[in-house]
Amino acid sequence: MRHNVKGRKLNRTSSHRRALMRTLLTQLLEYKRIHTTEAKAKELRPYAEKMITKARLAYQREQQGLLDDGQKYDVHTRRLLGRDIRKKEVIEALFDEICPEIGDRPGGYTRIVKTGIRRGDSGRAALIELVDYNREIVGNAPKKAKKKAKPAKNVSAPVAEVVEPIAEVVEEVTETVVDTVEETVEVVAEAAVETTEAVVDTVEEVVEEATSEEVSEETNEDVKSEDTTDSEEAKKD
Repeated sequence: MRHNVKGRKLNRTSSHRRALMRTLLTQLLEYKRIHTTEAKAKELRPYAEKMITKARLAYQREQQGLLDDGQKYDVHTRRLLGRDIRKKEVIEALFDEICPEIGDRPGGYTRIVKTGIRRGDSGRAALIELVDYNREIVGNAPKKAKKKAKPAKNVSAPVAEVVEPIAEVVEEVTETVVDTVEETVEVVAEAAVETTEAVVDTVEEVVEEATSEEVSEETNEDVKSEDTTDSEEAKKD
């Protein structure tokens, strides 16, 4: 039985667990809020609180001028924090943004919000965040002033000024189109009449030629028949 055994193993070795805590701490300070499992969030909270307290006290010493002569920053504390926070820009943000926001408050820098059961592995999920960067949930955020509705502008006069020239242009275009259509219809009608007359003349010529050919054929047949009768009578004689 695990009596008086502090902390959670999280199914990891000590080195892996230490690396996990350092990564979660860096992400929390960088993004001010992370979503993870409930066990990891509860294990991260005291670890992060100690790091932030260490940075807060160093920041106060820097502001009060309690450092050694010639020092402007608490380099020693920053190096100690650098063992757990592996990003220099996150350490700078911790001293320049987070510590001034915290002020003199001794602890209570983080909050854990349970978000229910996670889909997939049914693990208990939670949200851990920095309290000072979530005023909307706490309720301290300044309310946004409601914008007053602006009175509607009188747009009837400008619209009328724009519509009248457009109507005139539409009328002119309509008249031009109508005139063009009428002229086109007249031209087409004249062309159709001329074409019809030409077709009639051609048909009459073809009919005349056909009748003359028939008459000539009949005449030739009559001549041939007379010649045959004369030749037969001559043979009889």
